[in-house]
Amino acid sequence: MRSTTDIETPAAAGIELAKRVLDGDARALARAITCIENDGPAAASLITTLYPRTGRAQVIGVTGPPGSGKSTLVDCLAAVIRKNGMTVGIVAVDPSSPFTGGAVLGDRVRMQRHSGDAGVFIRSMASRNGVGGLAPATRDVIRALDAAGRDVVIVETVGVGQVELQVVKVADTIVVVTVPGLGDSVQTIKAGLLEIADIFVVNMADRPGSHQTVSDLKAMLALGGAEERRRRWKPPVLETIGTTGQGVEELWQACQQHHVVLEADQRMGRSRDHLRDEVVEAVQRHVGEFVSAELSRDGSMEPVLAAVLARELDPRAAARKIVEHHLAATKGPRKTRR
Repeated sequence: MRSTTDIETPAAAGIELAKRVLDGDARALARAITCIENDGPAAASLITTLYPRTGRAQVIGVTGPPGSGKSTLVDCLAAVIRKNGMTVGIVAVDPSSPFTGGAVLGDRVRMQRHSGDAGVFIRSMASRNGVGGLAPATRDVIRALDAAGRDVVIVETVGVGQVELQVVKVADTIVVVTVPGLGDSVQTIKAGLLEIADIFVVNMADRPGSHQTVSDLKAMLALGGAEERRRRWKPPVLETIGTTGQGVEELWQACQQHHVVLEADQRMGRSRDHLRDEVVEAVQRHVGEFVSAELSRDGSMEPVLAAVLARELDPRAAARKIVEHHLAATKGPRKTRR
């Protein structure tokens, strides 16, 4: 019978799992990603242990509207990367099931050819109501793949259209995929994708209208290319046919060229901004959780809510009053100097 001192704590379990990930254990990597997604008890120590071994992988984000062939294109791109002797991690963010909350797993169906290749690790993740086409745990899942030694990590967003801009916060190179026949190309500007794209891909280029789509994108880039980043890197507009692999070699070459430019010119790099945004978001999330827990515990919110319901206080003023009350409580009484 094991004594209580022999029972492994969640922190110790996370550290042990991280060590196995760093040793290249694929099953441990799968378990680690599950732990991160579920934010289990061992997740904090797991992420802390992995973090110093991250920052080496090239992270490519692939985004675009639904039906643009992103999954097929990612499948072909992974094959090209493997042909060049590099390992790949693929994070495919799928819509959440309305019944189980899990991923629909549609992307894995399109990537069956990599199932027996140990150099390709594919993980479908449910968006779990995350905004901008990404799951909340995407950043840490990318880091797990990075720490596990994957040379390239490809993040495919869920495909939610015009609000799908969060990928810019997790990837170094943003590939925006579109196809002919989706309507007016000016919609790209409305989506904000013109500003975040490092590479444009007109997929399904064998369809009618592909050359017009390429021309429209190039014209929009010429109009909106005055900012500092555009003077250092002009996004190419490439044509691909994902079903045949045509143009995918050129896409990989463009990704490599952009990576070289990022390495040479740190002013273009997004790493510092990524980390700053992540820290600020984490602080906001933890502060919100703390305040919510405190309000539930001590009931101090009820009188304020009653005042709002009685139209004696507006919601914004009520929120300010609650925050001021809890900030004052956190500071405590000041000590007088002698």
